[in-house]
Amino acid sequence: MTAKAQNRVFGRRKAHHTIIVASGDTVRHMTVRPWMAALAICLVGVFSLGYLLATSYLVLRDDLIGATMARQARMQYDYEDRIAALRAQVDRVTSRQLLDQQVVESKVDKLMEQQQALTSRHGKLDALLDRAENSGLTDKSPDAAAGSDRAGKGDHAELTGDLRAIDKLLSGGKPADATPDNSTLAYVPAPETVADRADRVFSKVTLSLKHIEQDQLARVRRLTAGASDTADQIQSIMQNVGVKLPTVNAAIADRQNGPDDGDEGVGGPYVAPENVDRFEQSMADLDTALTRLELVRGAAETLPFRNPAPGRLITSPFGNRKDPFLGKLALHTGTDFHFSPGERIRATAPGKVVSAGWTGGYGNMVEIDHGDGISTRYGHMEQILVRVGDAVKSGDTVGLAGSTGRSTGTHLHYEVRENGQPIDPMYFINAGTKLAGYISGLGAISPREL
Repeated sequence: MTAKAQNRVFGRRKAHHTIIVASGDTVRHMTVRPWMAALAICLVGVFSLGYLLATSYLVLRDDLIGATMARQARMQYDYEDRIAALRAQVDRVTSRQLLDQQVVESKVDKLMEQQQALTSRHGKLDALLDRAENSGLTDKSPDAAAGSDRAGKGDHAELTGDLRAIDKLLSGGKPADATPDNSTLAYVPAPETVADRADRVFSKVTLSLKHIEQDQLARVRRLTAGASDTADQIQSIMQNVGVKLPTVNAAIADRQNGPDDGDEGVGGPYVAPENVDRFEQSMADLDTALTRLELVRGAAETLPFRNPAPGRLITSPFGNRKDPFLGKLALHTGTDFHFSPGERIRATAPGKVVSAGWTGGYGNMVEIDHGDGISTRYGHMEQILVRVGDAVKSGDTVGLAGSTGRSTGTHLHYEVRENGQPIDPMYFINAGTKLAGYISGLGAISPREL
């Protein structure tokens, strides 16, 4: 059977490739199987691919390195820009805090000056308040005591605490770190500034200072009004009696207008007066009002407004009456008070004894000069206990009651004279009743005593 016939019968069979190597007499052959061919092709492909990649790397290496370096440079620039921005933010925060601290310190200095001014005012005011208290003035405001205590103590302690709080804020006002730690470059908002934290404290301190100033100013004005009203009342009562008080009026005029320099040399260029704030002007007004009140009170205390015989009956009033000895109409120049023999006769006001002895119809009589032309006489005494030139105080004993001179029985003949002219003593005694509410020690006169 031929090969062609066999292929038709059994199918065609593919023959393997054979490699024959002949060297001289030696002949070698190697059959190349399909898997060996595939392996060889794969090896060649891998080698070719590796060669291609190596060649591409060598060709593109510089470009890759340049791109990497450019990317790193961009990242570095970005971080540097961010760091610069954060540093600028830190500088702004630090500068702002330093400026805020300077502002706070200037405010503290200003507040300290205001507090020192108020303390100085309070010291000046204390002297005026003492004078007002000695003059019998009281602050009639319902909350005067509470306000005074607050102005004198409470607000002062509160201010001290507030200023210490400000000092604490200043000592703690250091610039805050811009970042929470060194490992983070994240942006952190600026913290609350020193000025912001101190605003509420400054507001409180300023309000306290304002309250103190208002309380002091209101109190000064109330006392000024009280002193002026009291002086007006006292002066009005004395003027109704007819007392002109030239010495007091001259002293008040000197106080308000300045003393007369007379022939003393004075002069100089005119310079506008310094600005005086409301409080200083109010204190000056209070000082003037207190001076006027003290002068008027002092004058009233030197005049015979006291009753020489409290609780005694009047046996003969001032004015025209039937003379007990002649039986005809005559002027009675004083007021007679019933006394028992030997009872003490007391001065109704301070003054100087200008007469002490036997004086005609007065019998044993003492005359006391009280100034401004006002004098008092005490007649018909049994015994005189003072001498001419003696200075007596109100209530001092000048003699003992008796019935000397033109007298029908033991009594006190009491006279008040102005510039030598007799005045009804009851004018002064009744005025003393009204003045008792303004001047301590005068005492009130009851109807029974009259």
